[in-house]
Amino acid sequence: MRRASVPTLWLFTDERLGGRHPDDPLWQALARLPRGAGIVFRHYSLAPEARADLLARIARLSRRRGLRLVGSRIVGAPDGVHYPAHAPARRRPAGGLKTASAHSRTEALAAFRTGADLVFLSPVFPTRSHPGAATLGPIRFALAARGLPGPVIALGGMTAARARRLQPLGAAGHAGIDCWLAEP
Repeated sequence: MRRASVPTLWLFTDERLGGRHPDDPLWQALARLPRGAGIVFRHYSLAPEARADLLARIARLSRRRGLRLVGSRIVGAPDGVHYPAHAPARRRPAGGLKTASAHSRTEALAAFRTGADLVFLSPVFPTRSHPGAATLGPIRFALAARGLPGPVIALGGMTAARARRLQPLGAAGHAGIDCWLAEP
């Protein structure tokens, strides 16, 4: 995968965003993504049929809007696959992106060794999706990201201001859930 084609802005979906109803926050978050951004589809707790249906709806929207869509623990995402930090890496889908989550430099290196095109390094700041989890903070993020062989995307408690702060520290972009819901 050419690094230049890797999105630098990402939305992670989850059940808190909903998706079954037109006024659910998921659709607001998707509307705020700029053309060329990426989506990591999760929604792990949905029943398989409902999950596949929601993925198909997001895939149609992604095609229309020029967004890249990768799936985590689901077949059928049009642009690739995402591996959570605790999941074993597998072979790259034909022609697709391979993304991975990492919580340390060791995990990030392992993800790149297995062919990840980019790594989401988290949590950088406190986040509602993992309340009370230990965070990296800017300095540990910078130390973990330094010299890695591919793009590192900051994840966890991200805002536009925090993303700008992390750029000189090695962040190639940022990802989140709530950051796409906040008023611009």
